[in-house]
Amino acid sequence: MEDKIRKILGGRKKKVITGRELTPSAVLLPLFRKDDEINLLFTRRTEEVKDHKGQVSFPGGTQDAEDESLLATALRESFEEIGIKIDDVKILGELDDITTITKYRISPFVGIFSYPYEFVVNEAEIAELIEVPVPALLDPKIFTEERAYIHQGEVYPVYYFNYEGSVIWGATAKIVKQFLELIFGWSAELTES
Repeated sequence: MEDKIRKILGGRKKKVITGRELTPSAVLLPLFRKDDEINLLFTRRTEEVKDHKGQVSFPGGTQDAEDESLLATALRESFEEIGIKIDDVKILGELDDITTITKYRISPFVGIFSYPYEFVVNEAEIAELIEVPVPALLDPKIFTEERAYIHQGEVYPVYYFNYEGSVIWGATAKIVKQFLELIFGWSAELTES
């Protein structure tokens, strides 16, 4: 699976978004193998963080001046939030940049680490770790799309994955959707009934 992901992500041109009004940030899509299945690790943010309180997200954050790249940002933030050491992550590729209504430009990086892992959770930022098997995300019953977000007169889709009571939505769901489409050929149209 690692080789497949690396080949697919390495064989495409990433969409890069620029703009001075956007705050550069990065996230890590942390993959791991458990019970012979590929899983994604999500975090639930605390109510004390500045933005996106209580939301399910990937580890990540804003680029610091000391970060030599956005990949360095994703890895540093993953270590600070959940204790995944930089040397323990094998980066497999990148997904397209996306923006948020809170004016962040997010660069997503896909990486894999060995499991089980001894996480060190920053309890000021992270309330919970959520492990989701990728096959569960491919199940059409947990996906919904709404055309509910209106910005500057335009209607935009909002995506939701509801896994065992954890709702993955917004920017995180958009990132998950692109990952599933690229790697597994998943299509939202296939989920409509």
